[in-house]
Amino acid sequence: MRLATWNVNSLTVRLAQLTDWLAVNRPDIVVLQETKLTDDKFPAEALAAAGYLAQWYGQRTYNGVALLSKASAQDVVRNIPGLADEQARVIAGTVEGVRVIGAYFPNGQAPDSDKFQYKMQWLAALREWVRGELARHPKLVLMGDYNIAPEDRDVYDPVAWAGQIHCTPEERAHFQGLCGLGLVDAFRLFEQPPKSWSWWDYRNLAFRKNQGLRIDHILVSEALRSRVSACVIDKAPRKNERPSDHAPVMVTLD
Repeated sequence: MRLATWNVNSLTVRLAQLTDWLAVNRPDIVVLQETKLTDDKFPAEALAAAGYLAQWYGQRTYNGVALLSKASAQDVVRNIPGLADEQARVIAGTVEGVRVIGAYFPNGQAPDSDKFQYKMQWLAALREWVRGELARHPKLVLMGDYNIAPEDRDVYDPVAWAGQIHCTPEERAHFQGLCGLGLVDAFRLFEQPPKSWSWWDYRNLAFRKNQGLRIDHILVSEALRSRVSACVIDKAPRKNERPSDHAPVMVTLD
């Protein structure tokens, strides 16, 4: 089974890129972030033609998430139960016995902002919900755009980014809190090339200079850890014309 996450940064703009990527890689399950579509505009028919059933939760202009799968998703949940949140950030479903949670974590803007406080509250609510999900579904994958670089090696310039958004001690503590539930970073189960990023700013030739961050993650439960045979960042779509600023991340479960 192959599972992937991709912040497409507008499904309207990137639909053809997505379907082309699906045709080449044929993952079994994909979660998308920043679809930036209301529910009535979601391209379900185009994705069905590509071989994928879809569940989605949209929002005009901002946010928006989707769960694509070859097999149907059961027990679908949209957003974090019990958290009053108008932003479309989470979609979950069970596909062939694996509980999949796709999430678009808040950006947080700056450590001294109201948006950062929202991020902290959202992360706390997510952790408590995932704790319960793990108890019900031992085979669980939590993947998406975390907007957190968990370690200095996930940042092209750790000194410049120290204490900045995505790299604050508070955000990193929340990432470790998720791991403390019994989840493991699939990417770090393997030797990886240095300077492996999943996001590059559109500005300042950041992709050409490889000045990026690793902020898109796939965490797997201990029940799935032994099945993980590979986890890679696919930089190829970032080379497209009008690309997303994020690259897909994909994990393979044997």
